[in-house]
Formats: sequence, structure tokens, C-alpha cells
Amino acid sequence: MLVGVTDGLAGRCQTDHMSAPGPGVEGPVTEIARFDVKPGTESDFLAAYRTVRKEIATSPGCRSVRMHRGVESASTFVLIVEWDTLAAHTETFRGSEAFTRWRAAISPYFAADPSVQHVRGVEDITEAGTG
Repeated sequence: MLVGVTDGLAGRCQTDHMSAPGPGVEGPVTEIARFDVKPGTESDFLAAYRTVRKEIATSPGCRSVRMHRGVESASTFVLIVEWDTLAAHTETFRGSEAFTRWRAAISPYFAADPSVQHVRGVEDITEAGTG
């Protein structure tokens, strides 16, 4: 079980920038990133996250962002970000200076490399599987 970590922005991102669809994936995608942080650094990780959350939240194509913390494992955090397109995350955000600042702030607390995957709601997927 995970609990949400918010900073009073209700998980909203800047949405006035619409990204072009990425190759092979059109429409919205959800990024799910799992962070296992070094035991004893959870508060520092959260403080770092809160200082750089705006870097991802104001990225073009970001629809919403929310960090969750494990209940059974307090050193586990799951970031859920809704993007306009896959490219908004993998190209626009990851290719930006904002990503460099984001990663530099939170990575010192990682116990291991984060796992990241992208998913689409089954309601958004056609029978052909592309939306």
C-alpha cells in the first residue's frame, strides 16, 4: 500500500503546452517510476523532491504528478506522472535542463536505479493496441 505525498498543488501540472504524439504512441501515457531510497534518507529524499517537483510539473506535456510512499516499506516511493504523449516525457522532459536539475537533486538518495515504465489506460487502447 502506498500513501500520497503532495505539496498543496493537488498533483496538477502545467497543461497549456500540448506535445506532438511520439513515434508509435499517440495520446496520453502514464509514467510509473519506483524509487527505492537508502534507509534513513527518506525525509531528505522527500525534501529534495519537494524542491524540484516544479521541474517536472511545469514541463510541457505534463498533465499531473504525484509521489506516493510505501506503507509497508517506508523507503519505497512511486511517482505517477500523466503525460500528453510518451515523447513529452522521454524526449521533451528527459532532454531538458529541468530533468538534469530534477535528477541531480533526488539521485543521491537512491539505493538502486529507479524502475520506470509507461502505461496506457485500457479505455484509451483500441483493438489494434495503438489508441
